[in-house]
Amino acid sequence: MVHGIRTSATMWRAQVEHLSARGIPAVAVDLPGHGTRMGETFTLEGAFATIDDAVRRAAEAGPVLLVGHSMGGLVSTAYMGQDARPPVDAFIAASCTAIPRGLALATYRALAGGFDRLPGRGSAIAEWVLDRTLPLETREDFGAGGYAYDAQDTALRSLSVLDLLAALRRIDVPTWFVNGQYDQLRVNEKLFVSLVPQAELIVVPRTSHLVTAMRPRVFNAVLDLALATMDAAPRRSPTDPVDSGSTAGT
Repeated sequence: MVHGIRTSATMWRAQVEHLSARGIPAVAVDLPGHGTRMGETFTLEGAFATIDDAVRRAAEAGPVLLVGHSMGGLVSTAYMGQDARPPVDAFIAASCTAIPRGLALATYRALAGGFDRLPGRGSAIAEWVLDRTLPLETREDFGAGGYAYDAQDTALRSLSVLDLLAALRRIDVPTWFVNGQYDQLRVNEKLFVSLVPQAELIVVPRTSHLVTAMRPRVFNAVLDLALATMDAAPRRSPTDPVDSGSTAGT
């Protein structure tokens, strides 16, 4: 599971607990410059390497479900759409159906920079919003790993080089795009779904960009759907590089 910008692996605590209760191994990573790696510099190369390492370790045990949110979803989409297909059996991309280029990206960077110049880097406003939108069960999880303010603009700027349209066309596993009804990144959701043959779109009513934390039970149900789809899929042949006889992992 790959977190969004500024936050960290702790945003996935509700999902990790849900999967653990089902006996399913799950790993939430910290990207460079975030969480336990706050002192590092964010680079796309480092982000891809982090995802690839986690995926390949999981693939040694069985089928793999990759899950990404926001920036983590965009980077994971690019990772999934490489020329060399990664050992991933299903993919969930949450709150990330927008092309991070041009005026939209410039506007987002400008807004983020404006918040950065406020007292406390705008944290009081952010905390006020989170207090009023997230349930108590996930409220502390979202920021428990700290906020990567220093990595924010570097990470946003780096996203502009991703060729997501080409990547989407190469994704050939069951895929779910999950958006909140009021998510600002829904703008290209129909395009994203149209480019991935096995894709479905799930829009969660009365929910913002922070769909994993705002509606954790709904998002956990999407995880269950993906895992059930993986369990029902034909097993790989013995010549394939990943043994799929074990329990699916995330």
